[in-house]
Order: sequence, then C-alpha cells, then structure tokens
Amino acid sequence: MAEEVKNEVVSTEPKASKSKQAKKGKRIVNAGAVHIQATFNNTIVSVTDKTGGVLAASSAGANGFRGSKKGTAFAAGVAAEKALETAKKNHALNSVDVYVSGIGLGRDAAIRAISTVGIKIDSITDVTPTQHGGVRPKGERKP
Repeated sequence: MAEEVKNEVVSTEPKASKSKQAKKGKRIVNAGAVHIQATFNNTIVSVTDKTGGVLAASSAGANGFRGSKKGTAFAAGVAAEKALETAKKNHALNSVDVYVSGIGLGRDAAIRAISTVGIKIDSITDVTPTQHGGVRPKGERKP
C-alpha cells in the first residue's frame, strides 16, 4: 500500500504582529454634525463627526415609506430619529451642529426629532444653494 502524500503550502512570510493589525472598534464621538437633505420626494439624514466621516445615515425610503409618503414631515422625523438613535447608541453622541439643505416638508420635522432623541443642538445652519444670476454668458458684450 502506498502512503498518501499531502501537499501543504507553507508560507515563508512572517505573520503580522498584533501591533500592525488595526483594531476596528467603536469610536467615541461627543460632538458631531447632522446633515439633512430635504427634497420634495425624500428626506436623507446623515450623522457625521466633525471631520465629515459618516457615523450613521437614514432616509424616509429606508424606513419603509414608499411613493409620495417619503416626502412627508412624519417620514422625515422617523428617518432622523433612527439615524440619531444609532449614532447615540454606537458612538455616544451628545451634541450636534445641524446643516439643513433643500426646501422639502421634512426640514422642521427632522430638527424637532433631534431634540426628542435627547441630543443637544449647538447650531442650525441653512446651506440651501441660492440662485445668483449665473456666470457671464458666452460671447461678445453688447453695448
């Protein structure tokens, strides 16, 4: 009877030490920012740290609202509550700056939802882009 030969691959590279492997743990973020994008069709809420790294995000569509119900104030409040509860639970968030963009119905409802979760609002800033007449049109100036 012939003996079976097992082919084993032996790596010649040294194993990475524990100091080189980065442990991916929960970050503790005391202060952050909430970005609310309120359109007529949906409301998107993103919770970030001060540098812009996203901690949690939610939208009306992600919470089960479909069609024209996504653009309602109630759906925006539910989306904001879910994103902020996740950030508070996982990252110990307790104060935020709020940046609101857009002209949808969910603007005020999302801001109210922040205070119901128990997170302190430091400032509220409207960053909705406004029209300014645009750039100079191409071509020769007319007298």
